[in-house]
Amino acid sequence: MRLTLPQLRPLPPSSSAPHAASPSPTAPPQALHPAWVVLLISLWLATVCNVPLWREVAALPGHGSLRGWGFALAFGAIVTAGNAGLLALLAWRWTLKPAAALLVVMAAFGAYFMLAFGIAIDASMLTNVLQTDVHEAGDLLSLRMLVTVAALAAPPLVWLVRTPVRRLSPIKQVAHNGLLLAGSIVVIVASLLMVFQDFSSTMRNHTKLRYLINPLNSVYALGNVAAKPFRIDNRTLVPVGRDAHLGASYAGQAKPPLLVLVLGETGRSGNFGINGYARDTTPLLSARSKELVSAGNAWSCGTSTAASVPCMFSHLGKSGYEGRSANFESLIDVLHHAGLAVLWLDNQSGCKGVCDRLGDTNTANLKDPELCAHKGECLDRIMLKDLDARIAALPAEQRQRGTVVVMHQLGSHGPAYFKRSAPDAKKFAPECTSTALQECDRQQVVNAYDNSVVETDRFLDGVLQWLGRQDATAQTAMVYVADHGESLGENNIYLHGLPYSIAPDVQKHVPWITWLSPAMQSRIGASTGCLQKDLRERRITHDHYFHSVLGLMDVQTGAYQPEQDMFTPCRDAGAAQAKADGPGGATPPLAVVAPTRKS
Repeated sequence: MRLTLPQLRPLPPSSSAPHAASPSPTAPPQALHPAWVVLLISLWLATVCNVPLWREVAALPGHGSLRGWGFALAFGAIVTAGNAGLLALLAWRWTLKPAAALLVVMAAFGAYFMLAFGIAIDASMLTNVLQTDVHEAGDLLSLRMLVTVAALAAPPLVWLVRTPVRRLSPIKQVAHNGLLLAGSIVVIVASLLMVFQDFSSTMRNHTKLRYLINPLNSVYALGNVAAKPFRIDNRTLVPVGRDAHLGASYAGQAKPPLLVLVLGETGRSGNFGINGYARDTTPLLSARSKELVSAGNAWSCGTSTAASVPCMFSHLGKSGYEGRSANFESLIDVLHHAGLAVLWLDNQSGCKGVCDRLGDTNTANLKDPELCAHKGECLDRIMLKDLDARIAALPAEQRQRGTVVVMHQLGSHGPAYFKRSAPDAKKFAPECTSTALQECDRQQVVNAYDNSVVETDRFLDGVLQWLGRQDATAQTAMVYVADHGESLGENNIYLHGLPYSIAPDVQKHVPWITWLSPAMQSRIGASTGCLQKDLRERRITHDHYFHSVLGLMDVQTGAYQPEQDMFTPCRDAGAAQAKADGPGGATPPLAVVAPTRKS
């Protein structure tokens, strides 16, 4: 039987049909206006992703009062409108969803780190993130981080993927974006006017709050970092100390000076036994206490390696370095200009630009079964291995004048403090073996950190033993100073890198230990006894570092400032005593012409 087309057509639905009609497919979700996407994402960012901020706001005085609630609501409106205003600038057809997703992910990571470590986000912190190497980044990874970030970011990201957004004509898109931006500004201004007195007072007295507004803090910090090349001329390197030359102490010297500069990492002055800590974390250094000068009132230039190291090796000091309009040569360059042999050994993530013209020797990836137990990381004692051969490879003519060796420690770098000490140096137990420090009892965190200080004690004693073996051929000295301190859970703050103005003292108060051989004391005309008395309480900062090293090595240059040389008071006292003793008095130290600043 032949079938015709009409016969193949489906029958119209009928209530008497033997089979029920098949259900229609689910209708697609209705396309959402872009303004709703902006507002809803802004609300999520301002509330769920700003738990660290609202936790701080809840701790403000008077929060439970009606006025306190009014301030919190107005502050919430300001944060929401700020996020909306930012998204309004990015709410175009092809950019809205990617921009919203990026802000959500940034906010999720920012919220985790602020919650977990009590940090705040500014340009310095972002610079630390950008300069973090693979090993440091790996130490920060944890299951808690992945779960937290997923919980904060996954819901809005899934919603963004599943929700279609209405397409507007170009003219309408411009108009709507303009209205969103204008409306956001109006909300911000109106909210500020309602609580202006409380808001200004709170921001003035609780500065940390401004660094917790998430993710606007990260966006602002990113803009600050991106604008840096426009504030600082990176194309030109300004020369420093090109007039540098060696002083009179080098004339006819029998033995050249040999100085080891140990650049410590994450050292808390208060956790060093030699500085009076209740725990004996520095037994080897304490046994040498009569030979050592430990400055009890020493302070860092910054709260991170990226901020402190270039600053302390600069002639500008903290304020001058932060306000510079160009980059300058460093202390390493000046020592080289003077004709000295210079060696930089790095057991961390690099010299942050201060040794770029010289180059460095990275020891972090050396293979040593005892000292490099953790993959890709070695204990600092690795820098003593083959040290004689490394120095012997430097130009002989420069070595005959004098040598400066810089050893950049891994030290007590967190959060994996437990990796920073050898098994036989773990004096304090139990220690935290997690990189999510908040998961550990605080005492376990302190134990792990203190064990890292015991390892530093062992390393520094090894440096001093090595210097002792050079006594026959060199006049030796060592200066150890940490780049910054560390928070170990005080007030729920961990690690370092808070903006300097709000950082606790433990992130800025650093150990500074000096050892001078008798020959070096005689060479510079300053005794260990005088320095011990002078530096026990006298405040010194990283601003003194550049000039103190030049003074110690008797390098004369117009960049040197004797008033910033921490050895100057005792050098002057020694010279005055020698003059008072006269020819018939006590034997004066080796005559020294101290470096002078040229006009």
